Amino acid sequence: MFGFYRIATISPKLFLSHPKANAKEIILCMQEANKNQASIALFSELTLTGYSVGDLFFQTRLYNAQLDALQEILEASKELNIINILGLALRFKNRLYNCAVVIQKGEILGVVPKSFIPNKQEFYEKRHFVSGADIKEQYITLCNQDTPFGADLLFSDDENLCFGVEICEDLWATTPPSNKLAEAGANLILNLSASNEIIGKGEYREELVKSQSSRLICAYAYASSGIGESCSDTIFSGDLIIAEYGRILARDKRFSFESKIIYADVDLERVSNIRYLDSSFSDSPKHLEEFRLYYLNPLNPITKLSREYNPHPFVPKGKLQQEKRSEEITDIQAYALIRRMKAAHAKRAILGISGGLDSTLALLATHKAFKIASWDTKDIICYTMPGFGTTSRTLNNAIKLCNILGVTLKEVDIKEISRAEFKAIEHDESDLSVTYENVQARARTAILMNSANKLGGLVIGTGDLSEIALGWSTYNGDHMSMYGLNSGIPKTLIRYLIEYFAKDELKEVLEDILNTPVSPELLPNESNEITQVTEDIIGPYELHDFFLYHFIREAFTPKKILFLATLAFKDKYNEKTIKKWLKVFIKRFFTQQFKRNAMPDGIMVGTISLSPRANWRMPSDATYEGFLEELES
Repeated sequence: MFGFYRIATISPKLFLSHPKANAKEIILCMQEANKNQASIALFSELTLTGYSVGDLFFQTRLYNAQLDALQEILEASKELNIINILGLALRFKNRLYNCAVVIQKGEILGVVPKSFIPNKQEFYEKRHFVSGADIKEQYITLCNQDTPFGADLLFSDDENLCFGVEICEDLWATTPPSNKLAEAGANLILNLSASNEIIGKGEYREELVKSQSSRLICAYAYASSGIGESCSDTIFSGDLIIAEYGRILARDKRFSFESKIIYADVDLERVSNIRYLDSSFSDSPKHLEEFRLYYLNPLNPITKLSREYNPHPFVPKGKLQQEKRSEEITDIQAYALIRRMKAAHAKRAILGISGGLDSTLALLATHKAFKIASWDTKDIICYTMPGFGTTSRTLNNAIKLCNILGVTLKEVDIKEISRAEFKAIEHDESDLSVTYENVQARARTAILMNSANKLGGLVIGTGDLSEIALGWSTYNGDHMSMYGLNSGIPKTLIRYLIEYFAKDELKEVLEDILNTPVSPELLPNESNEITQVTEDIIGPYELHDFFLYHFIREAFTPKKILFLATLAFKDKYNEKTIKKWLKVFIKRFFTQQFKRNAMPDGIMVGTISLSPRANWRMPSDATYEGFLEELES
């Protein structure tokens, strides 16, 4: 389903050096994971014996009991679709290897030996095991099955899933095997581990899993052995972690005397799409000739996704994180503006202030820049330019904001200028078509541009990333500026940035601006109330920002975006409403590319930018019909 696979990581209750008892527990865990629609069940290192049995690994009695236990597990797995990955100690050509055995439906699909054998401090694994890093193109007979054996194995369902296996210390090595596995195509790495606990190791282990999943652009599942291991000198906690591209999806509380299972639905289509977009990954060595690829039987389908989606992917979670990010973003804006003004030898910043969200943030960021540079804030020249639809609420808020910040405020009424333009182009003022609106937008831009020429200033653009994506601007009107300060910030994030500034004497006016409906205020009204509400016309910005993020950042299909949006907004919008506005997004995104091709310079803030010079290139005449058809299929 849309590239999702449910992964179970398991730390079974351990009976040290008792494979038969362990097999019973493993089978119960395996059956439970299969019942819960997991595609893969990953168990801990040396699952059938325990990691800490020491020299008992050399005992033939224990070795044979381990093989008998594996046979029981194979029999129990015959009717299950789930893939199980278990840890065994296996003999091969008179050497002992610490291995991962991949099984499905009673068949052993492959055996992967551990590459890096630790022999330091509390670890003395080389006393028992040999590295299998150089084993390739080999086969081993196990439970009367001839199966591939080596560090050169990959497994795929020939759709979205391709996984590789590494074992414990492999992840901690300077160059983990997972590096090559990922470069050869593995988008899921599975690690069977026996990692003991000392102070601080749990945090480091989590960071290691998270960072490796980020570096390799993959999902990474990690399962460690638990408290049933020997505690003679150290203790094991049964740490279970599942990560996806730098994000921890699931992690269990450590330490339990019973079996533990955690689940996460990983999006392997997502990580593969991100790889396609990442030139550094594309340029990495492919190692294709170094690996054997084996195909899997059909896996368990997921009927209901157990994964939450943030409806506001651009907005950081948590008050502390929002404060930190807001400071960082406005620092990026401020220092970029300082750099640009110095390069342009501009003495003043020129802004149009409407009392709306975008111009408010642009002014706040510009004011911060002037404070950082120790420039006179009176050299921030703000124009409020009331037109036919301007309400007293937005006009008064613009004036209050400018007065509090101590900038220079000028008011230019554009109604007569617009009427002169109507007359020049023979447009009837009673015709409230797009021409009526755009004449006002271009009149305002002309005033700002001409003032910048006169005052030696730089016109600061206020349009945001959401408006740029939708083309919600007047070409060569508010579409144009000398530097687009908000061009990398979507509307949902702008709200949080303004909240960051809403303190002390700014609190009252900024809160009212935040509570004011987004509106171009270009059509006349008799009530002095906002009647032209942007989100009634083009749809909720929170939906469009969600669409934008998953369309650009992850290259998802319209159908998948619709599916994810119904999850993220399940308590707010129904599928019919989401689909309606997704169609609007697709159509506008394609038809408005010509505006993006001509947009001015503007600073990139997050991972998504629509600058035609650096971040987004597409023809202005590409057709959108196929994308809408996919949504209906």
